[in-house]
Amino acid sequence: MKKLIITAIAFAAAPLAAQNQDLGEPMAEGQDVETIEEEEGLSGSVSFEGNLDDLGIAIPAFATDRNVPTPANANGTEALGLELARVITSDLRNNGLFKPTGPDSLPRPSAADIQSPVWSTWGVRGAEMLVHGYVRARSDDRLTVGCYLYDMALQQRLVAEGWVVSPADWRRAAHKCADLIYSRLTGESPFFDSRIAYIAETGPKDNRVKRLAIMDSDGANHRFITTGRSTALTPRYSPDYKKLTYLSYVDGNPRIYVYDIGTGKQTLVTQSENPTFAPRWSPDGRWILYSMAVGGNTDIYRVSAQGGRSERLTDTPGIDIGGSYSPDGSRIVFESDRSGAQQCYVMDADGSNQRRISFGGSRCATPEWSPRGDQIAFTNASSFNVSVMSPSGGNVRTLTRGWQDEAPTWAPNGRIIQFFRTERNSGKTSLWQVDLTGENERSLPTPVDASDPAWGPILP
Repeated sequence: MKKLIITAIAFAAAPLAAQNQDLGEPMAEGQDVETIEEEEGLSGSVSFEGNLDDLGIAIPAFATDRNVPTPANANGTEALGLELARVITSDLRNNGLFKPTGPDSLPRPSAADIQSPVWSTWGVRGAEMLVHGYVRARSDDRLTVGCYLYDMALQQRLVAEGWVVSPADWRRAAHKCADLIYSRLTGESPFFDSRIAYIAETGPKDNRVKRLAIMDSDGANHRFITTGRSTALTPRYSPDYKKLTYLSYVDGNPRIYVYDIGTGKQTLVTQSENPTFAPRWSPDGRWILYSMAVGGNTDIYRVSAQGGRSERLTDTPGIDIGGSYSPDGSRIVFESDRSGAQQCYVMDADGSNQRRISFGGSRCATPEWSPRGDQIAFTNASSFNVSVMSPSGGNVRTLTRGWQDEAPTWAPNGRIIQFFRTERNSGKTSLWQVDLTGENERSLPTPVDASDPAWGPILP
């Protein structure tokens, strides 16, 4: 199908006051994390041969060479070492693959023990793996955090790494340590040091206030981006993590904004009196996909992330919504009712070669391509459960069995899917996660009701 170029759809920037009247206080973002090399450890195979969910990991408090005050913790680096180990324990436990034992029930190693564990201390603890670490305060007020993973049976170090972080980013060092452990033991890409954007919902069922919010992957460092004066919908992180795009009804009309996380400023990309839906980034950050209804027909468009004229990619009668790029940017998956019911389709990035991929009698909605490129998650709109399929439409598997589960979004490693669940009769919404296998389903606490999650890539 040939693409159509629409030159009449050009959007001028709105007045600055109109653009920013819904923004909260600018967000204070931390610095990029500096990775430092630790003494190289041994690279032998892990001795444990059982199932990972039986793998015991001991995670005592991180040591410190001297207990000194730090902006990261009022009680000093010693107290911070305990908090670091707690965060790592929580990350690994919530992932569902391991059996970690946290610092509150373990002896505390000294700074000298970190690179030379006292094996007799830990041999009676029943753990197959041991995590040691340290935290040091630097003269520039930053922190150095080191992380070591040991195999108890081999009494060998498996991996070690360190990071220099600002005090505000101490939790990121803990997440990076958890990522290091996870990757070494599973052979998979990490995901703990990432963030989630979502829509925070308050108010009665028939009059919800919807604000843009972000938080760490474990729910910490929660922040509201917008005040709620205008409805915000469907946020998505840019590939470089520096921006968010989302849909806002600032004056009753839909507008797509790009919000700069570092500066707190936002740019108007499109505005229209026509219903507009679901902005999505291209993998290279150059384009934003969105859907718009014109004259009773809804099509998918793309526009430069800096704004300008839009290009229409679909032109079949019906409703085409929700484009999501493949990781290499060559294809787009979307939903359409052109066949008479919601189904999922794939097309080339320029709008050509459109073809249906979902069959089997169920309806397919809100598709999103996995970061690995090998699967597409979608909402089974017949049963309102989250499912996955191959890019060709085969190997369909249902992962959730809630009353109303929808809008899947992938963890950056492609192993976990996040979605939101609506409670029966109440309209209350909450965020949930499920493993790609359909196991380890769990809720992610938020301070208010939550919908439309978007999981960003690993932080730089």
